[in-house]
Amino acid sequence: MRPLRLVSILGLLAVSAVQPLMAEGISRDEILEQMKSMRPLDLVVLKRKDVGDDYTLGIFAIKRDPSNPELRQFKLWQEYSDNLLIPSESVDCSAEEPVRVTRDKEAIYIRKLNPGGPVRATAREDHLVWWAACHPELAGQDPVSLADKARELGYSTLLIESQEVLRLPGG
Repeated sequence: MRPLRLVSILGLLAVSAVQPLMAEGISRDEILEQMKSMRPLDLVVLKRKDVGDDYTLGIFAIKRDPSNPELRQFKLWQEYSDNLLIPSESVDCSAEEPVRVTRDKEAIYIRKLNPGGPVRATAREDHLVWWAACHPELAGQDPVSLADKARELGYSTLLIESQEVLRLPGG
């Protein structure tokens, strides 16, 4: 519940900061610059899309789980031209079962990944986020190009990818 509350609070802060500017006729570019100035210092940009709707995906506040060194918790920075989302997520970096866990208002998604293997277009963001959280020195690199690195790090590159969806009550 806390991550949702944090996202809501940050969203309200962003809206409250931008709303008076919109009333004064501030341009969209100025609003985007203001959002950029709010970015965390440890933010690593993973993906940027400037054609059509602007979108920036970043990762920050990566922390290892004290009881299991293979687990990481982090925050994503999902900056759209008209919105800012900051969800909290986690990954399992183990060679046996690499996983990204994400959620929305309706469900929790457990995505089993195959680091270094073929990357479907629909799973590209999962791989970008997983590599950045598990191996920050490789953050932002094209996951398709990391097959040799994955094998060097002990990943088989032959795992079967899948997704499990856990529906939330009321979702």
